[in-house]
Amino acid sequence: MLKTYIRWAGAAALGCALAVGTATAADHNDWPESAKVGTASQGGTYFIYGAGWAGLVQETTGVNMSAEVTGGPAQNMVLVHRGDLEFGMTTMGPAYEGWHGELQVAPGMETRDVRAMFPMYRTPMQVVALKRSGIDSVSDLDGKTVGVGPRGGTASMFWPRFFDDLGLDVNVRYGGAADLAGQVQDGLIDAFAFAAGVPISAFSQLEAQQPVNIFSLNEAQIGEMVEQHPVSPITIPADTYSTVDEDQPAVALWNFAIASKDMPADFVYEIMKTVLDHNDRMMEVHRAAKETLPENMKYNDFMWFHPGAVRYYQEKGIEVPEDLIPPEYEG
Repeated sequence: MLKTYIRWAGAAALGCALAVGTATAADHNDWPESAKVGTASQGGTYFIYGAGWAGLVQETTGVNMSAEVTGGPAQNMVLVHRGDLEFGMTTMGPAYEGWHGELQVAPGMETRDVRAMFPMYRTPMQVVALKRSGIDSVSDLDGKTVGVGPRGGTASMFWPRFFDDLGLDVNVRYGGAADLAGQVQDGLIDAFAFAAGVPISAFSQLEAQQPVNIFSLNEAQIGEMVEQHPVSPITIPADTYSTVDEDQPAVALWNFAIASKDMPADFVYEIMKTVLDHNDRMMEVHRAAKETLPENMKYNDFMWFHPGAVRYYQEKGIEVPEDLIPPEYEG
């Protein structure tokens, strides 16, 4: 099933890609012949979005790009830092902890060989439960078994902290997004609390199979979490899911694409042009890409940008703060 999903995602990505540039790997001897993009689990937005921009870059540069299933944002910081992956995607909460050596998956490892590229979108945090369970609020999760995504992902980092801060006794279960949604459907767990660009694919698939409740923190809980964690309020539009007819308040974190510092600057520059200069192509990959815009680079305020990204932003007239320009940059 996973291989089928990967083939579909890759085909969809390439199907929506156009030849939006002329640079090719043959023109640049220092470019890699192939590169991997660390995403997250099957059924989440990361994999679809990552396969999408990887397909676009392959189309425009000739470099064989592939989307890799991983544990998500925290693990991607580690894998790119170590050189196990050339590219990845991360959420700014886990990224900040990785930058300062505070990740639970790699204690003490400062992931300073990672470089930021382009802003992706905000990741709202939502919960899904079967309607017949009677669970329709975060407070209802007290005493329940709740999936929180794979270990090292944004959801698995923040939802347990939220539960503790709210005084809720929740038994958390880890796993991939599609698997946990399936466990909700089969009655093996009570709910699935996740963090991904909306609409969350696994939520939509479950919604198509069973009557569900999709919800998030209430306004009071949001105020409390914003004070204690690096999250910000967001409103999820009513038309995001077919069975949700009202806007929903939630909290969210920004996501960024990342690269190894060893990637050639002109290759990263071509990636920046491919993704950011053709937002209509990215919107065909996933609706969350409406926030994949150059000006949203301002939501990274601690991680060095890749030299290729610095060049791109400067050519667009966007100032890159001096403390975000990497030591290896030659401007």
